[in-house]
This record gives sequence, C-alpha cells and structure tokens, in this order.
Amino acid sequence: MSHPEVVGRGVETGLLPVDEVRAIAREGLARLPLGGRRVLVLIPDGTRTMPMPLLFDVLDQEVGPRAAALDFLVALGTHAPMSDAQLSALVGREVRGGRAGERGVFNHRWDDPTAFATLGTIPAAEIEQLTGGRLRRDVTVALNKLPLEYDHVIVCGPVFPHEVVGFSGGTKYLFPGIAGPEIIHFTHWLGALITNYAVIGTQATPVRAVIDRAARLLDRPLSLLAPVVLHEGVAGLFCGPVHEAWAAAADLSSRRHVVWLDRPVKRVLSIMPAMYDDLWVAAKGMYKVEPAVADGGEVVIYAPHVREVSHVHGRLIDQVGYHCKDYFEKQWDRFKEIPGGILAHSTHVKGLGTYDPARGVETPRIRVTLATGIPPERCARIDLGYLDPASVDVEAWKKDPGTLVVPRAGEMLYRVTTRAKHGSI
Repeated sequence: MSHPEVVGRGVETGLLPVDEVRAIAREGLARLPLGGRRVLVLIPDGTRTMPMPLLFDVLDQEVGPRAAALDFLVALGTHAPMSDAQLSALVGREVRGGRAGERGVFNHRWDDPTAFATLGTIPAAEIEQLTGGRLRRDVTVALNKLPLEYDHVIVCGPVFPHEVVGFSGGTKYLFPGIAGPEIIHFTHWLGALITNYAVIGTQATPVRAVIDRAARLLDRPLSLLAPVVLHEGVAGLFCGPVHEAWAAAADLSSRRHVVWLDRPVKRVLSIMPAMYDDLWVAAKGMYKVEPAVADGGEVVIYAPHVREVSHVHGRLIDQVGYHCKDYFEKQWDRFKEIPGGILAHSTHVKGLGTYDPARGVETPRIRVTLATGIPPERCARIDLGYLDPASVDVEAWKKDPGTLVVPRAGEMLYRVTTRAKHGSI
C-alpha cells in the first residue's frame, strides 16, 4: 500500500525513463522542508549499482539553492576509504580534497575513534526482545558525529536483498553505514546467528528491528531517496519518510531482484564484476545464490581480478578462516575476542553447516570455491576451495545442465520455488 507522504513509482517489468527518475526525485525532494537548513546526504560507496551522478545532480539542483548547506557523506561501513578519483567517478563530478565545487564529499572515518558521538544505549532487556531472545546485553550506539552538525539527513541509496539485514537501504545507511564498531559487530553477528540463508530477501528481521531502534536515537529528521536498480537501469524510485519509502522500495526489490528456479542446482558460477575488488565484497556471489544450491553442491566465485581477501580485514580473516556458525558457537571461548563482523562475514561465506567438537569435524552444507587471483595456498589456509580461473571456460559451463552461470553476480537473489517464502523471522 502506498503512503501519502511517499513520492515514487516502480514498474513490474521494464525500466523507468531517465526523465521520470529525475522528475520523481525532484518532486519528492521539493516536498521536504529543507529551506534554510543544513542538509547532509548519506550515499553508498562504489560497491553498489545506482545512478549516483544523476541523483547527485538532482540533489544539487533541487536542494542546493534553498538549503543553507548541502554536503555528502559516503556510508562506508568498514570498507576502505575512497580516493578523490574514486569519489569523482562515484558522483560524476571532480572531487578534490573532499569537495565537489560547493559541496563537501566526505569519507566516513570508521577507523577514527574521534569521529564518533555516542547517541545512547539500547538496554539488554530491549535487545532481548528485539532479537527474539537470541542475544541479551546493553548495546552502545555510536554514530559519525557529522550528522549532528546538520539539520536534516537524507539517505540516498539503493535497496537490494541483503545477507545481514534482509534488504539493504534505509536506516542501514546509519547502522552500519556510518556507525561505530560496537553496533556494527553486534548487528552483523546477530545476522550470522539467523544465517544468510534465512534472512536474505526478508523485510521484517531482528537485525532491521535493532537498526531501526538505534536510528531513533538520532535527533534529526531523516528522509530517504531510494532507487531500485537493475543492471540496465532504474525500475523504481521512492522519496519520503525513511521507513515508508524504504518499505515501498523493498516491496519492489522483492519482485525485481529475485530469480525463482524450479529446482536447486548442483553448481553455480558467480561471475563477479570489477566493482567488487576483494573477497570481502565479492562474497556477495555466494550470499545471493546460496538458497538455490542443492545440498552437497558448490558455489564458484569467479573473479580473476580479485587478489585480496580483504583490504581492511585480511589479517583477521587469515587468523579465523571461513566456517559455519556452528564452528564458532561450539568453540566460543576460542573466538569470543574476534569482532562479530569478522565472524559474521566468515559464516556468510561458508554457509550453513555443522560442527562436531568431539571429533573436530566441520561439515558444510555446500562447498565454496574461489576462482580468483588469491593463490591456492591462501585458499587452503582460510578453508575455501581453489580453482585456477584460467581453467574456467564460461561458455562450456553454460552448457552444463547442472550448472547455473550468473553474469554480473552479487545483486540478484536466486531462490527455489519449492522453498517456503519468508515473511518475518
């Protein structure tokens, strides 16, 4: 059901014309009470497909003349900071020294403790309720303090099925987008406890509930400009109050970003685009296809350009390796000091599985193999399979009836029609 304060439209087939995308954005932004206010826009980094240059232009033209200030903050989470050249490509204008003309374009400094302000604490009893009893402890909510220097915050980012929170976008651009480490690691480990298999493509999740609760601690008006994007263009755009606009975008994403298969497949070749430059982000080639793989099957992440496990977190991942959540839970004393976000990434890449502590045997549901520039000895060290990418004949794999080849993997979710649809968790 549409919300009266949300301006937007989505199409079930085809794409919106560019002029209509621009018109929806202009109308939605025109309705926001931004006159004389300092406005900060949260935007994605280069690992999300979206028409950022077009929306940057509309924001500049529609908001800039009536706002007292208009600046942009890249919601990096814990991804590597973007260079001026990368920022320029992202927004479609030259960025030099953190500025694009009159507009500031800032990286979120997640690695700088002085960049944060503590907004408050979510008490343990409420956390227990929000997480369905999975976790119980106080969670301190820290956020980049830059939004506190502005009067209105606009999230401008796409909505896709997501391995941790169910669907990306909305308040996720606050947590983990520009959040402090505690709530990042907490929410990611919560998602791992639920598992990617269960949470991805689900709107009502405990992780989203915690993120939305944390967002209420930010004492600033929060609006959303949310495109639903396919590789070929924009299928929908919604602008308005953050929760209502996000719900409209997630509804459309659930229809446009999910590919339904009649039966599970034995093997998937996920071909990763260049925007994923390490396994930390290229692992979306596993997350988005795991629900469609038969027990005992295999996912091959094909990315010859990827030579690093993680530019930021590689040392910790080398220490931990990739394992199912059972492996960590049944050896918690061994791993409890490792940040929850690292453990969560590990379990999401490995997928479902079991661990027998008496025998020390881990049994993953499926195999995950890297056909990347990461050498075989390192793949073995982190408990993933290796395949020489030069040996992969993509056209031959396409002819194999037991193999699903996914071009430009990482954003479309694959599911099987016989698998129950998730409503809420």
